Amino acid sequence: MSDNPQYGDGAWLALPAIRVVRLAGPDALAFAQAQFMNDVAALADAAWQWNGWLEPKGRVQALFALLRLDAQTLWLVTTGDAQALAASLKRFVFRSRLSIELVPTSASGRLAPPAAARGAVASREGDDAVEMDLSGEVGARTLRLSAGSEAAADDDTAWWALDIAHGWPALPGVALAAWTPQQLSLQRLQAFSVRKGCYPGQEIVARTHFLGRAKRGLARVNGQALAAGAPVHDAEGREVGQIVCALRDEALAVLPLDADVASLTCGGGALAPLPLADGLQR
Repeated sequence: MSDNPQYGDGAWLALPAIRVVRLAGPDALAFAQAQFMNDVAALADAAWQWNGWLEPKGRVQALFALLRLDAQTLWLVTTGDAQALAASLKRFVFRSRLSIELVPTSASGRLAPPAAARGAVASREGDDAVEMDLSGEVGARTLRLSAGSEAAADDDTAWWALDIAHGWPALPGVALAAWTPQQLSLQRLQAFSVRKGCYPGQEIVARTHFLGRAKRGLARVNGQALAAGAPVHDAEGREVGQIVCALRDEALAVLPLDADVASLTCGGGALAPLPLADGLQR
């Protein structure tokens, strides 16, 4: 796959792997601000950000796009196990006045610019549909979330290829629990805050940031037969990293920041470095 591929023809693709968890109620914003790693309080209505939920040691439990619909309603748009995420979050509600539930949503996408949504501002079509702009420098994308049941998947390879190209590692089915936000280079996408105050894992994230202790980060690589979880070895055969997610001949890997990718191997095959595209930060 080339560094600057041309994807798709603008047709709508069914994306059933994308699910929505809704937080609704007077305390929804405060709950999200206390639990999640980005600054939810900075969002206006219809604005969204990349965000996530960490465990106390700073490891990723879930990644998602967080959309503020209004002062009492947030959507977590995720490719992870939405039902498990909702159930886990409910354990921390206590006396907070909010509900947490899955929203019956049909997700579809097309590799073309949105009609009205731009950057971090979504557009709404009445109460039934939301469009989000997931475009980056490699290509334009529109995500549409509408009321209804899940649709059968189309060939959505081109959609997920753009996530890899821009360095968003949360592809469907990918396990992220081994990694911290810095190891996944989520600062590139403005997906976490080190200044907003306390949240689970915040102390680890802030210490890594302010003391410059990040030793590894996310790299985009090209290779053969790449698979999530596969180890990456250096020229002496030492394991130095791991593939996080892969699609065809491209992958995102957590590697030492000073790694010479061209000298590394995975599954016995050589790796080649590819640039991470910009433009997906929100």
